[in-house]
Amino acid sequence: MAHSHRSDTINRHAPSRPDTITSHAQPLSGEAGDYDRLLEEIGDARLVLIGEASHGTEEFYRARATITRRLIEERGFGAVAAEADWPDAFRINRYVRNTSDDRTPLDALDDFGRFPHWMWRNTVVHDFVGWLRDYNDAHPNHKAGFYGLDLYSLNTSVRAVIEYLDKVDPAAADRARERYSCFEHFGQDSQAYGMATSLGTAEPCEDDVVAQLVEFHVRAAELAMRDGQVAEDEFFSAQQNARLAKNAEAYYRSMFRGRVSSWNLRDTHMAETLDALIDHLTQRNGAPAKIVVWAHNSHLGDARATEMGDAGELNLGQLARERHPNEVFLIGQTTHEGTVTAASDWDQPAERKRVRPGLPGSYEALFHEFPYGAFLLSMRDAGGMLRTDRLERAIGVIYRPETERLSHYFGARLADQFDAVIHWDSTTALTPLEPTEQWDRGEAPETYPSGDEPLS
Repeated sequence: MAHSHRSDTINRHAPSRPDTITSHAQPLSGEAGDYDRLLEEIGDARLVLIGEASHGTEEFYRARATITRRLIEERGFGAVAAEADWPDAFRINRYVRNTSDDRTPLDALDDFGRFPHWMWRNTVVHDFVGWLRDYNDAHPNHKAGFYGLDLYSLNTSVRAVIEYLDKVDPAAADRARERYSCFEHFGQDSQAYGMATSLGTAEPCEDDVVAQLVEFHVRAAELAMRDGQVAEDEFFSAQQNARLAKNAEAYYRSMFRGRVSSWNLRDTHMAETLDALIDHLTQRNGAPAKIVVWAHNSHLGDARATEMGDAGELNLGQLARERHPNEVFLIGQTTHEGTVTAASDWDQPAERKRVRPGLPGSYEALFHEFPYGAFLLSMRDAGGMLRTDRLERAIGVIYRPETERLSHYFGARLADQFDAVIHWDSTTALTPLEPTEQWDRGEAPETYPSGDEPLS
């Protein structure tokens, strides 16, 4: 993920004072009690947002799953809301709540077929989905769900709305088909729609998607109360798909107006979806909803503490803090070096790439000086020493080490971004469920072919 940078305000060789900060770090040993202190810090927070510095790091995913299991088992959390598209994630929700025909976790993950499929079709998520199904089967009165927050699924969501209405109201389904036919000229290419409307060569579908969502709102009471809780959940899902279609339509038009506009639309959509999920689960269960959110650090670390925020961007972490004061706990994760699963460009195959050591003046380089391979750092304890601007790394689904400073670093004040940070000094690549030969082969060392062998 590319970022602008403000090298004039980032001191790449700022004094680190690692010995002072180290005294506040809790080493992680892999034992069951590693996160006892973290759960104490979380306290009564109802929204726990757990980030990651890349979309392809094994340790990030495993830590997030471990913490989430404890929050569900010990603190009564009832949902995971992930940086995933709503219809794809809702298939997982049906499986873990035993309301689908899917027989295995692998079946439930089957809709994650588009790039970057390894984000969700990987061994850690597969195992977590299996665990969540087993937990729900053993706790029928406290089932936890799995939901998506993102908005890339314009066409899939349109189909989901029509399929739902075909079952409950064929006449309404016909009206939806007519409204959504506006997109038919562009097939599955949502970006082509955005470009055409931006250039004025096609009329926008804005009025149509808004009209469809309005109809859902008007008929909410009638449709939501049919045939019990399962039907109510299905209506809620259809309504979210209709809202996603509205917001995705605006998002794809905004892509050609600059990064800030499209980023803000996307994260505002995620915040709106989270709020809708809170309201739905609170009403359904008769108690305040408690939700774990899984997303990238760049979405969950409060944007107001970053250079992107200075440029006008907001994000989900900021909006959650603003909308739910004193109920949100933000957790970031970082690494110094290792390997990562990422692509070299959009829609390209997943590769197992080496992560270069953290740049001088970065939080990653600072934490590398600590005498621990992995540790937890509370911002309540060490925050005062981590409020000066430093570089922070962000690897999305694409990793370009040849332009690492420009593409993957930004300025941030870590203690204002997060409430706690977990650092893994050396990390390993996330394992896709269908690793390619290219991923198995790994990335050749920089000295290859002068004598070293490729990473295996």
